[in-house]
Amino acid sequence: MRRAVCVLLCALMILSLGLMCACDKGEKELRKVTLNEVTRSVFYAPLYVAVSNGYMAEEGLDVEIVTGGGSDKSMTALFAGEADIALMGPETGIYVTNQGEKDHPMIIAQVTKRDGSYLVGRESDPDFKWEKLEGKTVIGGRVGGMPLMTLTYVLKQHGLVSGENIEVITNIQFPLMGGAFESGMGDYVTLFEPTASEFEKAGKGYIVANVGLESGEVPYTVIMVRPETIEKDPKFCSAFVRALYKAQVWVWSATDEEVAKSMQPFFPDSSIETLAMVAKSYRATDSWMKDPIMTEDAFARLQDIIDGSGELAARVEFKELIDNSFAEAAVKGK
Repeated sequence: MRRAVCVLLCALMILSLGLMCACDKGEKELRKVTLNEVTRSVFYAPLYVAVSNGYMAEEGLDVEIVTGGGSDKSMTALFAGEADIALMGPETGIYVTNQGEKDHPMIIAQVTKRDGSYLVGRESDPDFKWEKLEGKTVIGGRVGGMPLMTLTYVLKQHGLVSGENIEVITNIQFPLMGGAFESGMGDYVTLFEPTASEFEKAGKGYIVANVGLESGEVPYTVIMVRPETIEKDPKFCSAFVRALYKAQVWVWSATDEEVAKSMQPFFPDSSIETLAMVAKSYRATDSWMKDPIMTEDAFARLQDIIDGSGELAARVEFKELIDNSFAEAAVKGK
């Protein structure tokens, strides 16, 4: 009897050790990472896909995405160490650099390559031309923000200047622009997806132009980290950018419905049909980057846009704010 008990105990110990080893091999402990995003938007689909498709987990990262509610808030969270990494507009990095901050955050990857907003009017206009906005009123976004600055840049290309031959409303907060237009304010409004397509579907307005296609390629949304992260934890930067690159490749090869299903965990109130429509729209306008590498030409155009809005104190050198090394390594499979 005693011998039988001993044999049973040994068998249980061997089984327990085997299970422990299996867990060690199959369940790698993930590093918890906090990412602060400027806002929750389907425009940032590749980031959400990188999480929901498991690409971040494959790189050993458990990413929690916190919505900051503005580039200034996302930058503050990054500076304060409340976030390990952040998604925001690169203009914020330019502003901080021009304030003389020695240890300003660095851009390590680019997510979107143009303005993602659409110009929505009150009537369908298949033959729309920007010159038609002369004498009209447009709800354009907040001062200092990229949507308004890009719109201003496009308008100037067509001889339109706010206060002279067009009125651009700049005192409406971003989340309230659609509601203001719906209530009767303005002849036109700039809206991101899925709001633009939902407005058109409901007959509340009609998409007449894409602002981003008119402005050209611009590094509109980027990934930033503190310089100390690059210096002390380059493996983390490499892992994050590799995961993002996998998602960037995937969103261009998957179907609209597949992209929609991968986005939906972050947009539970949006239907697959709506999200698929968004995926189709942003791919048709070439809005998502195919890799995370920023070009100097795009960065120069960004500063042209900011300068044209009177918001650029001084030009920032490309290498002073951008570190492409992790993005270039990811593309090379390193």
